[in-house]
Amino acid sequence: MDLTRRKAVEDVVHQNDAPPADIDSEGRLHQDLRARDLVGFGIGIVIGTGIFTLTGLQAKENAGPAVMVSFLIAGVVSLLAALCYAELAAAVPTAGSSYTYAYTTIGEVFAWVIAWDLVLEFALGAAVVARGWSGYLAGVFNLPDRWFAEEGSVVNVGAIAIVLVLGWVAIRGIRESKWLTNGLVVIKVSICVFVIAVGAFHIDPANLVPFVPPAEPSTGDSSADGLRAPLWQFLSGVEPTQFGIAGVLVAAAVVFFAYSGFEAVANLGEETREPARDMPLGLLGTIGICTVLYVGVCLVVTGMVDYRDLSESDAVADVFDQVGLEWAGLLIGIAAVAGLTSVILVDIVAMGRIGFALARDGLLPPVFGRVHGRWGTPVLMTAATVGFVALLAGLVPITVLAEMVSIGTLFAFVVVAVAVVVLRRTRPDMPRPFRTPLVPLVPILAVACCVGLMASLAVETWLRFLVWLLIGFAVYFGYGYRHARLARRAAAKP
Repeated sequence: MDLTRRKAVEDVVHQNDAPPADIDSEGRLHQDLRARDLVGFGIGIVIGTGIFTLTGLQAKENAGPAVMVSFLIAGVVSLLAALCYAELAAAVPTAGSSYTYAYTTIGEVFAWVIAWDLVLEFALGAAVVARGWSGYLAGVFNLPDRWFAEEGSVVNVGAIAIVLVLGWVAIRGIRESKWLTNGLVVIKVSICVFVIAVGAFHIDPANLVPFVPPAEPSTGDSSADGLRAPLWQFLSGVEPTQFGIAGVLVAAAVVFFAYSGFEAVANLGEETREPARDMPLGLLGTIGICTVLYVGVCLVVTGMVDYRDLSESDAVADVFDQVGLEWAGLLIGIAAVAGLTSVILVDIVAMGRIGFALARDGLLPPVFGRVHGRWGTPVLMTAATVGFVALLAGLVPITVLAEMVSIGTLFAFVVVAVAVVVLRRTRPDMPRPFRTPLVPLVPILAVACCVGLMASLAVETWLRFLVWLLIGFAVYFGYGYRHARLARRAAAKP
């Protein structure tokens, strides 16, 4: 079995201009996006659940005021990965992102693993965020818990409704998705700036001391401490702890979820007018803007209220309530609804493009690769995505699986960093409108940092991730390997 067969880079570069005759997909994606639109999509998917919910939880459980350092660490790791993404996205613009990069460098089976990871990241992320959206909406408008709350609802009608509405927007076209996303991004960036500007006048320096609380034994359930401990602690036998430097690193691994999804920008390469210029601007601009906003919000939140008194579910709004600014908390709740809306939309758009790329390569049935003649979107793939996400969002509480989104994203980042180095050696003359600086140093640092953060995730997260991979291998060997376009080409040779 040839599990490492590879696509030619030339096939990828020109497949949306003039698709080869043996590609089963029908139609072309519409090229309607510019750099500002890519930044809009990037911020649209990045700023959401992470900053609105994880800030208080991780400050209270692991990092204290140093949670801003955790966000900064996660931002630096994301920037290293974004530099690698930028080189590949500018040189090889494709709807498949890291999946296609792996396909052209290290082989088909690794590409499938990455695609399967991305399905996990975007589908699970959209479902989790949809339930969060429903809960915030219920809080702002006092809606009944039985249909909208995370707890107490058998079927979360609010989550299902928002997924279906945004799924229709995603199906209608990338232009419509762009307009809605950019509008929502303006709202939530404005609110983040508002939080920083107003909250800065209510910071009490005493709340920031000690900046890194001293390490202390974990207060979790002792029967589950082994599985909930970070992988490196489990393997080394070190007693699980909270706070201290280890706590800051654990928080960094968890809040990395707040940056997950920026790579969705790379999935829009075939729909960008000038990918050589706009892709690096979109990727790097997204990470830079989000990191600055995240660190600023963390400083304000932990400075306004003692970290031990932070809310674990809506800390950003709650700190304003605690200092007597209830009206500000209401504004932030409305912004959270807007922010989560754009996250769901971009997740759905990204999943549709990944499925489109898989079907075009024969790893999924070709019907999923067909593009609507007028709307220019992979309609059936997007519709299937919407149905799957709506089912998860409506019926399954997925709050414990945020770490799975992080581990899948980090694994994909490792592959992208490796792909940069491999292509530099195997295709040194390939045109590169943007070049990752200091290769191989930057890719090596990206791999080391990603692996380090993965090692800080819980053992139970690794076990769930392995189960997901086994399911993916069953699908690949049951269908994808035999029906892949490369397999058909090989069989057709005399």
